[in-house]
Amino acid sequence: QVRLVESGGGLVQAGDSLRLSCAASGGSISTFVDTFATGWFRQAPGLEREFVATISRNEKTYLADSVKGRFTISRDNAENTVYLQMNNLKPEDTAVYYCTASDLALTIGGVLDYALGKNYPYWGQGTQVTVSS
Repeated sequence: QVRLVESGGGLVQAGDSLRLSCAASGGSISTFVDTFATGWFRQAPGLEREFVATISRNEKTYLADSVKGRFTISRDNAENTVYLQMNNLKPEDTAVYYCTASDLALTIGGVLDYALGKNYPYWGQGTQVTVSS
């Protein structure tokens, strides 16, 4: 069973930065190099879960328009860890952030769109990020 564990969330003020980490272990996917993509989704109270960022096996990155220019996703294959660097945080970034991993051949658009949560079989428990104004 693949296990994803997030860390790094917290309470910050608008304009501050945070770095989220996600460590993977176990299962048939022993390292991130064996997955096609790893990434982050978030869910705010009362809202649907939304895509934030993903990084493919060849380290191509995709970011939601709402976070472009502020968030960066990266991966350390040797450490089986994916990071989400969040700068210039805004109150609307407040949410539970979930780490995800997928061994599917994700695409831009279509049924295997990288931005669809259903295409990620593996999920962490989430970490809370709260941004005060």
